[in-house]
Amino acid sequence: MSNDVTGSTNTSAGSPLLVRPSVSVVVPVYNSTESLTELVARLNPVLVEVASSFEVILVNDGSADRSAEVIEELADRYAFVRGINLMRNYGQHNALLCGIRAAKSELIVTLDDDLQNPPEEVPRLVRKLLEGYDVVYGTPARQQHGLWRVLASQITRVALQEVLGAKTARHVSAFRVFRTELREGFAGYHSPFVSIDPLLTWAGARFASLEVQHDPRRLGVSHYSLKKLLIHSLNLATVFTTVPLQVASIVGFSATLFGFGVLCYVLGRYFMQGSSVQGFPFLASIIAIFSGTQLFAIGVIGEYLARMHFRLMGRPPYAIRSQTGSR
Repeated sequence: MSNDVTGSTNTSAGSPLLVRPSVSVVVPVYNSTESLTELVARLNPVLVEVASSFEVILVNDGSADRSAEVIEELADRYAFVRGINLMRNYGQHNALLCGIRAAKSELIVTLDDDLQNPPEEVPRLVRKLLEGYDVVYGTPARQQHGLWRVLASQITRVALQEVLGAKTARHVSAFRVFRTELREGFAGYHSPFVSIDPLLTWAGARFASLEVQHDPRRLGVSHYSLKKLLIHSLNLATVFTTVPLQVASIVGFSATLFGFGVLCYVLGRYFMQGSSVQGFPFLASIIAIFSGTQLFAIGVIGEYLARMHFRLMGRPPYAIRSQTGSR
């Protein structure tokens, strides 16, 4: 796989596309009643410009507001809008996976439902992709998030570095365009723990990035808490890499070396001074170190076993309640 990541600050519209591919836009929706109508209205002229044919797939991820009704209304108003209602809230990446598998076009664009990813930037991403790349990320020139969200996003990028490589992970965002055939690389993936970006690497993709505008949130509130992003990072580390197991092995080996060093110290003192190391605090500290190391290793192994357990149970990444719009 080639990780050719490039950046650009050019925000011009560019020349018209010589090749106009078909485009599917996949939007995971969660409690976004206020923004959906504007999002679809702004996508319409953009997709007319860039695509020979297009569709917008709105995946309702168990919203508690009127998002499902709004999606149905939009599907009735626009022939290119398709709605998918999931049985419950599965998570953003699970909803994305559902929409990606339902897409019918040559290219797939993913973006958030909160209007922070400007639809007007889609043509630039498509143009970059047609230069020969398989995945292009729209990297925000300036993040419009709070401190905790930015911190949690950085933690997620650290977890992604092992899967994607440090150079690519720095540019990962929810605003992306990629070739639809890449999904064949993860057609057989049925784990409930989903992260789209590592899955895209399974097809050996060439990656690129462009700096794009990132608008401040005008409607609604962010549904990604620090806790959710930390859980997502943990899933990334334990589902798509073996790094935690390697860390547990290193910690265990280090503890073994430390224990051997303590043994040498005790024996040396006994032979040279004729007395052993005295004191309960010393003994308790050594026991605590080794007990903690064992529990850490067992915990890491337990995380992997839990994911294997859910996989063997056949727990699906999502379940569809209903669909609206053209099929």
